[in-house]
Amino acid sequence: MEAAVLTAALTGPVASKADNPALPTTPDEIAGSAAGAYAAGAAVAHVHLRDERGRPTASLATAERTVAAIQERCPILVQLSTGVGPGVSFADRERLVEARPRMASLNPCSMRFGPFEFSNPPDDVRRLAYRMGELDVKPELEIYDTGHLDAALQLHAEDLLAEPLQFSIVMGVLGGMRADPRDLLTMVDRLPPGAVWQVVAIGRMNRVLTTIGLALGGNGRTGMEDTLKVRRGVLASTNAELVEVLATAARGLDRDVAGVADAARRLALPTQAAA
Repeated sequence: MEAAVLTAALTGPVASKADNPALPTTPDEIAGSAAGAYAAGAAVAHVHLRDERGRPTASLATAERTVAAIQERCPILVQLSTGVGPGVSFADRERLVEARPRMASLNPCSMRFGPFEFSNPPDDVRRLAYRMGELDVKPELEIYDTGHLDAALQLHAEDLLAEPLQFSIVMGVLGGMRADPRDLLTMVDRLPPGAVWQVVAIGRMNRVLTTIGLALGGNGRTGMEDTLKVRRGVLASTNAELVEVLATAARGLDRDVAGVADAARRLALPTQAAA
């Protein structure tokens, strides 16, 4: 198998420092956490933004500051979340791609997300996909259920997405698919040829499902967005600690861990023109 591309999801939209005091929330904390994750083997940093009170924000200024701070610390590939968090409008969220990260998430469908509504209207999603293409920002397609895959493939049929398609199979969110290996096998079987994919498993099944994904030939993601604990009953002290566990799992399956250059090649990231 090819080397595994590891992603560190550093913060997420829901957890707070009350849940884990080590959760990075400021641009400087996020940048430091990204550098630590890079040193531990992550080639990609999946980044959610927080305001000065620790709440999810779609502030373009915060995004630009955070991306710049990460790039000053290490060469990790930055993937901004356009999901942002509960209560943030799509119009605000889509502007984040103007920070010109190498990648950004693209959620093809609206859904229930725990106790919240996660709104992704079809025409708005199309507009965002088109703008990402203009800016050479690679979409990370977040698939929470089988119908989301169909919606993503429709965007591709409309020439709004360039191959290879990059999927995150998200499992364990209330409102989406179960955190169950059987559901994972169903989704992997339905992916189009040549797709690049990873498992995003939320909560207690994080390590099990991510390891199964690695064994099936997928890439892997971990971090405090996905799990706050390094093992049962023990909070993670850093995102790097979680990446080290995932890198060990990959090597235990006789898979190397991809560096940044290899990850950029595998993900077919475009070379962005100067702004």
